[in-house]
Amino acid sequence: MMWVARRLLSSVVQRSQYAGHSGLFRRPQHGCLPDLELRYLQCTCCWRSRVPVAGFETLNAAISSTSEPCKEDNRSLDACYTSEQRAAILQLLNTAEPSELAGVKLLRGRKSLNLVEYRTKNGPFKTLESVVNVPLLKHKSAVTVFNSILNPVKKERKVRIQLAKFIRPEVDRSWLEEASNIVSLVCGTNKIAWAQVDRGMTVLEWQQVDCPNFLRGTYMASAYLNDVSAAVALLPSADFYIIEKSSISVQNTALFPIMAHMRAVEAMLFALLEPRNLPLESNIPPRVLNMMRPAVGRHFGLMVGESRTSGAETVRQLMTESVTQKLPRINFPPELLVKHRNSFQMGSRRGGEELCDALLQAVAFYELLSESSS
Repeated sequence: MMWVARRLLSSVVQRSQYAGHSGLFRRPQHGCLPDLELRYLQCTCCWRSRVPVAGFETLNAAISSTSEPCKEDNRSLDACYTSEQRAAILQLLNTAEPSELAGVKLLRGRKSLNLVEYRTKNGPFKTLESVVNVPLLKHKSAVTVFNSILNPVKKERKVRIQLAKFIRPEVDRSWLEEASNIVSLVCGTNKIAWAQVDRGMTVLEWQQVDCPNFLRGTYMASAYLNDVSAAVALLPSADFYIIEKSSISVQNTALFPIMAHMRAVEAMLFALLEPRNLPLESNIPPRVLNMMRPAVGRHFGLMVGESRTSGAETVRQLMTESVTQKLPRINFPPELLVKHRNSFQMGSRRGGEELCDALLQAVAFYELLSESSS
């Protein structure tokens, strides 16, 4: 085996000799591998045999040096791209808003703001090389940014959501789409909270009431009915009432008292809010609907396994966007912002979880309805 290897490499060396120097490769052209240093491997079987090979350190250095052609050839960034590519890159960098720039790789956060501030102060970018003058954007980062603009990552197309996955009982979509406003209701262990939101994504009402008889004593039905009736009397009129459907399983014996409490309040809300004595064949949809709690959690990324985490941070963000953005996700009247601005602070004991869940359920209702019809 060693004899075959020695003969093979020796023949390659002899064929590649030039100008009195021997090696495995001819002198490279521009952009190719450079001369490789001739080394020898000592045969461990016969110390007199030496097999000429190329130096591996030289080979590694040559390969690594060709990975950045712009640096190796001392070319400017503009020379690395065609005129059409340069025009496309400059068009986006000179016109995109910070939110659009944040979708480009490496331009999230401070870099996108620096880029906008630089072009505002110094005018639009005329060359790609001028982009490296932006703070935090150097040659290597700029190349990554340019390549990301030319080859954007395609986002996976969202799967169409079935209406029955988050709304029960099943209702014709046209009825839901024509609703001018809804009231989202969430029952807690000692509170009932609701949020009234119209089709234009504006909060009309947002409050909660205490229910002192919940989970007290022997769970008297009359006491429960008094608390639920008092809450229903305060509810505004709406096209639909959306009641949160808890995800607690009947097989979870440890939480069976909580599950029984939720089901009892839910049944009373359905009985008190749904119009009575409707003809069986009337073309009128049910006014009271259930919305699955896990569906809302997944919509806002609040699910950890099968459990749902607090939505307080999400609500604080929505309230902030209502003030700072021109087209926020949802609009809050100033009086509601003032009323609830301290209700969802970290460590707050004001008990705002039901308020959070009622608002998030209303937002998710409209957004999921829109996604399922698109």
